[in-house]
Amino acid sequence: MTKAVDLAAPLGAPLAARMRPRTLDEFIGQQHLLAKGKSLRAAIEQGVPHSLVFWGPPGVGKTTLAKIIATGAACHFIELSAVMAGVKEIRAAVAEAEQVRLSRNLNTVVFIDEIHRFSKSQQDSLLAPIESGSIILFGATTENPSFELNNALLSRLRVYVMRSIEQEALIALMQNALADCERGLGRRSLVIAPEVLALIAKAADGDARRCLNILQIAADLAETVDGKDIVDRATLDEVLQGHANRFDKGGDIFYDQISALHKSVRGTDPDAALYWFCRMLDGGCDPLYIARRVVRMASEDIGNADPRALELALNAAQAYERLGGPEGELSLAQAIVYLACAPKSNAVYVAYKAAMADAKTSGSLEVPIHLRNAPTKLMKELGHGAQYRYAHDEAHAYAAGENYFPEPLEGKRYYFPVERGLEIKIKDKLAFLRKLS
Repeated sequence: MTKAVDLAAPLGAPLAARMRPRTLDEFIGQQHLLAKGKSLRAAIEQGVPHSLVFWGPPGVGKTTLAKIIATGAACHFIELSAVMAGVKEIRAAVAEAEQVRLSRNLNTVVFIDEIHRFSKSQQDSLLAPIESGSIILFGATTENPSFELNNALLSRLRVYVMRSIEQEALIALMQNALADCERGLGRRSLVIAPEVLALIAKAADGDARRCLNILQIAADLAETVDGKDIVDRATLDEVLQGHANRFDKGGDIFYDQISALHKSVRGTDPDAALYWFCRMLDGGCDPLYIARRVVRMASEDIGNADPRALELALNAAQAYERLGGPEGELSLAQAIVYLACAPKSNAVYVAYKAAMADAKTSGSLEVPIHLRNAPTKLMKELGHGAQYRYAHDEAHAYAAGENYFPEPLEGKRYYFPVERGLEIKIKDKLAFLRKLS
């Protein structure tokens, strides 16, 4: 279950493991956390670690940074994975930590990878040992801690957001690996043009582990010419066949990208909307999920300003169901561009939410007697529907002054059409009819 801190890796290990940073000076990226003067950097240099959680995408150094901090503070290190561990393993780790404190007078860092996978009871089992100081908890997660960790645990941790590694830093990482004869690829006569390194960095998509994995595979496939191992564009294309950009189905990246698509449509930017649509497709998102969200956008952000938007969105979804990909994806693109360019109105969306709020909070208000159904003689005798005015029999097919609300809500208004698209005409019509009342 546990293992001592060891930042070294055997020569047969993957390149990413061999090149794992051993000190803070070797660590790349995350300067918003580790630059001089930053609180995390100060805590590391002072050797005073605190319970924390690193939140960020894969391959940005969450595990490595945890080990560097523990090593620098001379802490005993216990590593668990939330995929494999449970309450039993947590209790064993706490017992080990207490034994280490008694026998060696050392603090213990318990590092839990993918901590978001722990259940509530598993998370609760960490509270007492953190509170008592038996352990210092380091967590790592790719998911938003606000949603995945319970409040009691989250209140005892400081959250540090780790960002994707910039391409310049990834290029520097590869250059270090190519020059390092002890841990990297420096013993080989590799020739890789700067533009190929740049393409590898771009393909890695901010993930240092992926970057070094691609580099290693490319080196293994290099063609030997005059004693030199050449990695050219053709070699890299072979390595990157089937490569997809990072896309975390069901995770924060997933929701961030669909949010960006939705907001681009709402913001009348068809170009950005198309970009996010293609990013999601390239990452492996189910197009039917996007289709459902596009239908939602048509009602939420266009509404009655252009009712054709909903029809087009539904038609695009149906077209994709019939054609599949990639042919059906063009129909979705057409709908997205139309929605982005359409006049915008959220008047129906706002009205719906306001009406729903009243429906939930106003209690079981009675239906006015003149609006009630009267299918039986008794109901007619009780006056159900007796004073109902049939709108088609009146001027403009409008019963001026009639009330259709329960009495306590009479005169309530939810729907306020905007001055865009078809809603301009709807607004004018409603204003005209209300003057008749």
